[in-house]
Amino acid sequence: MTEISELDPEDKKIITLARSARARNGVAEGAAVRDETGRTYVAGTVALESLQLSAVQTAVAMAVASGAKGLEAAAVVSAADEPAAADLAAVRDLGGAGTPLLLAGPDGTLKVAAEAR
Repeated sequence: MTEISELDPEDKKIITLARSARARNGVAEGAAVRDETGRTYVAGTVALESLQLSAVQTAVAMAVASGAKGLEAAAVVSAADEPAAADLAAVRDLGGAGTPLLLAGPDGTLKVAAEAR
């Protein structure tokens, strides 16, 4: 497993942003993605009666809606032990296979560094 101290500073940044989104919005998950130009998009879980999106799906949608053509990396802060298949699919759809998805716990500790397939 990759230690958070070994991560690139830009990857540490998106974990911090994801953690902040989770705390600020009081949601189950916070996520941040970095597009091909270095811009970041931060989001929380969307849990409406008519619309259910994970934090990663919401952040990817925000990036697409803002004109992003690709992703360099994504991060999610969650109590989960593994990244959700739907999150990996969303990252792959915009970033391509091999785009990293970093899963950190609520305290910011990196649990899993996965690649979208």
